[in-house]
Amino acid sequence: MYDVVIIGAGVVGSAIARELARYNGSVCVIDKEEDVCSGTSKANSAIVHAGFDAYPGSLKAKFNVEGSKMMEDLSRELDFPYQRNGSLIVCTKDQDRSVLEQLMAQGVENGVEGLRIVEEEELRSMEPNLAEDVTCALFAPTGAIVCPFHMTIAFAENAADNGVEFFLNTKVDCIEKTKDGYRILAGDQVYESRAVVNAAGVYADVINNMVSEKKLHITPRRGQYELLDKAVGDYVTHTIFQLPTKMGKGVLVTPTVHGNLLVGPTAEDIENKEGTNTTGEGLELLGKMASLSVKDVPLRQVITSFAGLRAHEDGNDFVIGEAEDAKNFFNAAGIESPGLSSAPAIGVFLAKEIADKLSLGEKKEFNGTRKGILNPNALNMEERNQLIQKNPSYGQIVCRCETVTEGEIIDAITRTLGARSLDGVKRRTRAGMGRCQAGFCSPRVMELLEKHADLSVYEVTKCGGEGVIVYGRNKEI
Repeated sequence: MYDVVIIGAGVVGSAIARELARYNGSVCVIDKEEDVCSGTSKANSAIVHAGFDAYPGSLKAKFNVEGSKMMEDLSRELDFPYQRNGSLIVCTKDQDRSVLEQLMAQGVENGVEGLRIVEEEELRSMEPNLAEDVTCALFAPTGAIVCPFHMTIAFAENAADNGVEFFLNTKVDCIEKTKDGYRILAGDQVYESRAVVNAAGVYADVINNMVSEKKLHITPRRGQYELLDKAVGDYVTHTIFQLPTKMGKGVLVTPTVHGNLLVGPTAEDIENKEGTNTTGEGLELLGKMASLSVKDVPLRQVITSFAGLRAHEDGNDFVIGEAEDAKNFFNAAGIESPGLSSAPAIGVFLAKEIADKLSLGEKKEFNGTRKGILNPNALNMEERNQLIQKNPSYGQIVCRCETVTEGEIIDAITRTLGARSLDGVKRRTRAGMGRCQAGFCSPRVMELLEKHADLSVYEVTKCGGEGVIVYGRNKEI
């Protein structure tokens, strides 16, 4: 029997797992996908929000501000990309300036530091490519950008290195209350646990409603994005927000930590919890909406589009903590924006709640640091030559667009919770994220997966499931 079973290996589930690894207890994470970071955590705006737009007193406000303050130190401890570039919430001549003042007052009440309203002349010097109608903006210097893949994977790897077990490709079918806790049925597997953490994203209502009479209802809110080439990655330097609406923070334009430009998201409530397809109407809307804040967005430089689902709970706030009628069943549900920013603080809070409830003492041997995949591009020429002499695989370029080497891909496959699919390699190394979108490098990545992941090339998939890529050999079909 486990002390704690966590359902969901996204950023929140992985953050909770990492924090629980600080305590003396047996913990495992179950996820229906083939890799961590395969749901909402892989398809979002990659923004660390400052915390001015959440309603004071809400869980969103509390965990957003706390999580944002933790992020820079965490990025150093766990070695994932983070950049504090600041956010601008712009107001046009046809909009009500008082909304900015309300947002600033709200942010101050939430504990956000450094907020101020910037007038047009200074604003144009900060961002020359803002739309002509923009007259002023709320500046949040603590706003930042991050890599959500590396962040989630870092939490999960560090948790695993500290003893947390991960069971992927494992879909929860049923949860039963028992005398000692819970029995979780997943296919032909049974997991017994004293406590359960529900961090199942858009499926968190389904999981909660298996054990609690206090029902949750989550609506998948689809957000579509376009990613632009690095050639225009500096078109803006801050994250440019529009005035928020009841559907969210609107379409933003932002640089990414990897040097691209990102535009999105749309906001569309749908019923399908797997509805991550893009639509022509949605992508067309992106361009129109982005032009309200940034002029002449270079959309001819789009290299890919994608969509993610936000878990919008009817109460319009996070649902965090023990269910009233289900002892030792802890929810981390309704985690929509600012969920990525809030994840570290949610992890600390819930881990402490669970450890206290189960009387789990702290580990003396917990190691809170982790080293990411070596990036040869970050080395100077002398260091790189020494690396290649020591390990020639770092001299073999596999992904030309992102200059990813064979050595990096082998590391991604063979390390803790290593990649087992093309997307798993892509999220860890960026092989396949460039202009050609994996058109050149996929065959070699598949060969490396076959060699180092103990997979047949006929078993390699893009992102798990039954969607294999190779069905046979030439002249045999």
